[in-house]
Formats: sequence, structure tokens, C-alpha cells
Amino acid sequence: MKVLLLGSGGREHALAWKLAQSPRLTKLYAAPGNPGIAEHAECVALDPANPHAVLAFARDMEVGLVVIGPEAPLVAGVGDLLRDNGVLVFGPDATAAQLEGSKGFTKDLCTRESIPTAAYARVTDIAAARAALTGFGLPVVIKADGLAAGKGVVIAMTADEADAAIVDMFDGSFGDAGTEVVIEEFLTGEEASFFAITDGTAVVPFGSAQDHKRVGEGDTGPNTGGMGAYSPARVLTPELEARAMAEIVEPTVRAMAAAGMPYSGVLYAGLMLTADGPKLIEYNARFGDPECQVLMMRLEDDLLDLLLKVAEGRLGESTPPRLADTVALTVVMAANGYPGTPEKGGAISGIAGAEAHGAKVFHAGTALAGDTLVASGGRVLNVTATGASVADAKTAAYRAVDAIAFPSGFCRRDIGWREVERESNGTA
Repeated sequence: MKVLLLGSGGREHALAWKLAQSPRLTKLYAAPGNPGIAEHAECVALDPANPHAVLAFARDMEVGLVVIGPEAPLVAGVGDLLRDNGVLVFGPDATAAQLEGSKGFTKDLCTRESIPTAAYARVTDIAAARAALTGFGLPVVIKADGLAAGKGVVIAMTADEADAAIVDMFDGSFGDAGTEVVIEEFLTGEEASFFAITDGTAVVPFGSAQDHKRVGEGDTGPNTGGMGAYSPARVLTPELEARAMAEIVEPTVRAMAAAGMPYSGVLYAGLMLTADGPKLIEYNARFGDPECQVLMMRLEDDLLDLLLKVAEGRLGESTPPRLADTVALTVVMAANGYPGTPEKGGAISGIAGAEAHGAKVFHAGTALAGDTLVASGGRVLNVTATGASVADAKTAAYRAVDAIAFPSGFCRRDIGWREVERESNGTA
């Protein structure tokens, strides 16, 4: 089967790497791809968020399945046009992708379906936002309603910080994403990421992870798209995972189907594990990045077979995906300046040496300048390794990081720190 993978980041490199292992795959295309993805796929100059261009390519190349990696093509309606023209696709339609594309949409759904989440207010101008703030304590969470590349969230510790965040969002710091703002109650607990795949009717779990959003060690500094992750997140116990499925994910899938916008694809629930149980922070309508990288390292089943069952509406025939008992951990190597303006063009070497240590290096924001691999984005590499424990996987990942020469880049050195502490204290 020929497959077209849309996207160019570390998540898509991990998907390409795993798809390439399927005996059912005859040809893998990637649009636009990156130098790492090019090791597994033919990269094509195609705008992944242009529905008509994607459809034309899929028809011309007789593609059997289109796999949508990032969020932009989803909200642009790529999945809609493909399905309308008989092309199988993994990823939701635009109306269903509102679960990620509009935080307010998701919060309203949670209210209607009694899905546990933080108290909130939706506002469309600065005056309304300032008035709504009086109903919240501190700290308070300020979110741009739309897509903001994982960076449209501010946890304001003071009233001045909250006001500044509101002004920034409505003044255009996050573009169209900030035309509406959601103000949320600050939830206390530990965050975990939970994944499920669904064909709109059947839904099965796809593992857990814990991401590290803050740019600085000890979870300090501004939010980013993610500086590293590990899987599984053992803080999300089997009992809590069952509650997340029953109280959050399954009611969402049922509600979307009942509303005439069935959700098909992967549903990524960002959870806060509170004293009252798991509560939904927000949904993503695709595999997380860098969570996808650690999930693919642990996946023991044929990824193409799983995605086809979702696309064909046959997920009910499937058992939950098998994930290895080992831990996978990934460290993001980012360009200096990230999450602000990243320094592009910095040379990178040593990836082969890093992989000689048993790690897998997924390309996120890389390009070729002649024969030289260079940084082309904020998050540049995802250095990923496995081990019997989080501590073992962390040691292996950082051994590989240290084999890579990237003078204009940086990384956090403490990915997995909470779980490493629990392991050392015997509480994991």
C-alpha cells in the first residue's frame, strides 16, 4: 500500500520510521518531510494544509492512506475533502478537530456532558476578560482559544501578569488564535498525557506519557511546544487511566458522534491528576510532539495496520495496541532563542555516533545546507532512548545527546525528573 504522510516535524519522523517497518507498506511519501524523514520516505514539495493539492497528489500517485501528522491540515479540512472523494485518511474532519482548534468549543462540550475540567470563562475582548478575571483566584490560566503552536497558554501568578497576558493575546501576539480567550481555574496536581484512537464509534487506549512544557529545568520559564517526554507516565495508574477513559474520552467520542461530527483519529487528552481524579486540561486532535516519539518507540504492533482499521471504521475488530513494558524517553534539542526567535542555520553533527549508543534521533526542525545538516526551526532534534526504568532511559538518552555537536542549541538536562525521584524513593 502507498501512504502519504503530512508534516515535517519530529512527530512525523517518528510516524515515518514506524510506518516504514510495516510489511504492508509499498511506498511512503511525505509532504514536505525533512532530512530525517527522507531516510524512510520520498519527500515531496506539497503544502500539507492545501486540501486540493493533497487530494490531487493522492489521486495521481494512487495513495491508499493519507496520515495527517500536525494540526494545521486538520483544521484546514484536508480530512474532509479526502473522505468526500473516497480517499482513506487517518485524522479527524475539521468540525471534529475543533476539539483542538477551539478551546472554548471543548470547554462547552465538557459542560454539556459533565466531563470533569477546570472552571472557565470565554471572552472576546479585553474589557470582558478583565471583568471575568474577578471570578478567579490566583494563579489563573489564560489561553488563546485557537491554535498557537503549543505556546498560547500563560499561567499568571499575579493580577498584573494576568492582565498583561490578556492584552498580549487581544493585541495579536498569537494572531487569529487570540481573537477569543479562555480564562481557566488553575488546577493543582500532576499533568499526564493520555492517548486513545477511535474510528468514531469504537475507542481504545494508546498509552500515556508525561511531557515537559517549560523551557527551563525544574519546569521553569515560558511554555514551549515540549522540551522532552517519557512513556509510560506511571503516575497515571491503571485505575486512573480507566477513569479517564470512562469519564473523559468515551463521553467525548459519544458526544461528537451524537452531534453529527464523529471523531476519527487519535485523541490526545492532556490531564491534570487532581485530588478528585483526572480532569481534562485540553485535547489535541493528533499525536503529541514529542509524546509521539516515545509512543512509537514502545509500539509493538504494525502502525499501518492500526491506522487503516481506524480509517476504515474497523477499530472494533482490534484489541488495544501493544506497547512494550520498557520506558522510552526523549530529549528535545532546541535552537538558542527558543521559544522566542530561534537561531537558525546552526550546524549539527554526530547523529550517527549518538545512534551508535542505541538511541534514535528524530529530526524536528532540520534542513540541509549543501551536505551540512543545519537547524531550521525552534525544536531541532528529539534524542530518544529506551530502558528498564525512567532513570535508565534518561541515562541512555543523555549519553546520545552528548555525542551530538550542536553549538547553537541547548536542551534541558532533567527530563523525567519527577519519575526518577519516585524511582529512587521507591514510590514509583
